[in-house]
Amino acid sequence: MFKNKTILVTGGTGSWGYELVRQLLDFHPKEIRIFSRNESNQFTMKQEFDNNPKLNFIIGDIKEKKELIEACRGIDYVFHLAALKHVPVCEDQPLEALKTNVNGTQNVIEAAIFSNVERVVYISTDKASNPSNFYGLSKAMGERLIIHANTLATNTKFVCIRGGNVLGTNGSVIHVFKKNIQDKGKIGITDINMTRFFLTLEEAIKLVFKATRESVGGEIFVMKMPACKIIDLAHVLIEDSGKENVEIEILGVRPGEKIHELLLSEYESKTTIAYDDEYFVILPPIHIEGLKEAYANYKPANLYNYNSSKELMSKDEIREILKKGRFI
Repeated sequence: MFKNKTILVTGGTGSWGYELVRQLLDFHPKEIRIFSRNESNQFTMKQEFDNNPKLNFIIGDIKEKKELIEACRGIDYVFHLAALKHVPVCEDQPLEALKTNVNGTQNVIEAAIFSNVERVVYISTDKASNPSNFYGLSKAMGERLIIHANTLATNTKFVCIRGGNVLGTNGSVIHVFKKNIQDKGKIGITDINMTRFFLTLEEAIKLVFKATRESVGGEIFVMKMPACKIIDLAHVLIEDSGKENVEIEILGVRPGEKIHELLLSEYESKTTIAYDDEYFVILPPIHIEGLKEAYANYKPANLYNYNSSKELMSKDEIREILKKGRFI
């Protein structure tokens, strides 16, 4: 699918970007353009990929449409990862989140259409489902813009992929917990009942490729992901550390934070089909030519919602997924 293709990755120097680029190179693309605003991260990534000649690093911000249009010239596929992602940052500076996550996404859409890109893949988050914070709200707005783009007079196809937390990404709770265990002998947890979806980064990117390959355009692919209690994750990391008397402090829920995350809301479940063992697919409420027909033979998901409080992993299962991700 990607052989001899030219690919643009916005926000490509983050954790998702690293793994995405690493796996894309296995498909022998012609060129991968990594578009981000962090010069230092670009320099480091370039060194870590041994100055691979297929990688072209571009300093730019998705808030600047002119720069995006230039970066999109000759592009076949766009993977749109760039976003402000930290919930407290977006709560404190909602206007900046709006500029990047909403206006920036619209800039990606317009640049892709201008350059006649084949397909744009938007990486979304469980926080976009029935959002309770500005980050989730801004990503939900991004989803709507991406879906609506399929109604425009263009050959470019746009698809959303929604997943939960990915283990080991920048700012991940795993890194925070491990550091606090070693440095402070103490872990802070917002609520003892809090649950989250988790998947390894490598597996998440493989699912992204599957949805990219099989999507029609206009739908939201929702990853099926295992979930766990954060307190159980903390206990597994404490046990692995070998340190004794590690304290667990209950901090209280932060503004905009949920006890359980949703990958699929009650409202969305009404138009969701059971795609396969790895994905649900949400069909949009608006009309997109040929989309409903493409999924006509699939069965409804028959879910009330899909949240992280159900079918929780045991501590042994958490330990296995951490080993798989090489975190313990």
